[in-house]
Amino acid sequence: MAVPALVRIATRESKLALAQTAMVAGALRARHPGLVVEIVAMTTKGDRVLDRPLAQVGGKGLFVKELEVAMDAGRADMAVHSLKDVPMQIPAHFALLTFGPREEPLDAFVCNRFATLAELPAGARVGSSSLRRECQLRRAFPALDFRALRGNVNTRLAKLDAGEFDAIILAAAGLRRLGLEARIRALLTDSIPAIGQGILAIEYPDARADLTQLLAPFEDAATAVAARAERALGLVVEGSCEVPLGAFAQVAGDRVTLEAFVGLPNGTRIARAHDSGPSAEAEVLGRALGEKLLAAGGREILAQLAPTHRKGKVA
Repeated sequence: MAVPALVRIATRESKLALAQTAMVAGALRARHPGLVVEIVAMTTKGDRVLDRPLAQVGGKGLFVKELEVAMDAGRADMAVHSLKDVPMQIPAHFALLTFGPREEPLDAFVCNRFATLAELPAGARVGSSSLRRECQLRRAFPALDFRALRGNVNTRLAKLDAGEFDAIILAAAGLRRLGLEARIRALLTDSIPAIGQGILAIEYPDARADLTQLLAPFEDAATAVAARAERALGLVVEGSCEVPLGAFAQVAGDRVTLEAFVGLPNGTRIARAHDSGPSAEAEVLGRALGEKLLAAGGREILAQLAPTHRKGKVA
């Protein structure tokens, strides 16, 4: 089957999203010199609504839905996502493939005056964009003042530099892809990252076999295994921006190790689980660890967070 002559890629208009899409477009052009690649940039609801935490305005799907609408309308052939922004379930008529190797998956401590979170004085204002980060950091550093911080990477950095925050927490992957690695003071090695953090993913219509053929060579095997394990766990635990949930898979040869947590936003209660298994059974491992996490206290935590929404998981 011949690859298409034209590919239109939908993306958010943030600098990071455009940079990631340019990486994908460049890789496609390099492998297929005659391929015409067009970038269809748009602003999603998740980019427009910045005065409230993401969990209060619809969660991860706000960064994805409008790109899916563009594909359904025939205005785009595929979309580039940060996998951590993609809901655990996507519409059945779309397919999802990872693209390239995983970038640094950990969160980064960004600060102009101190080298680590431990050096911050009591009451220091720390900006964070996710309940997952807040949960783990509030538990480890209860004397700090954690505050919601929305906006793209550059906007968040500008707020730090303007003195609105004493420090902020960002995904290291985004900083590196934007050439801002120098802003990273420390990696949060004790915090479990978001599901899919550091992984690029391509979403496209499942019926487009030509796109599957075009994209398949760019799928890194270890990255794909990690994504399958983490997202399988997320499906069991119903991971979303409303739940402080993290999962991280590490692949070594034919084995994958997976660790995960779920907790209350204030960090007062956390359930953890970890296990390993064959890479070929990544989804099996993810589902099993998800059930283990629920049995280790996750059900009670989810019931406390949203009993009516999650009644199927906490019965």
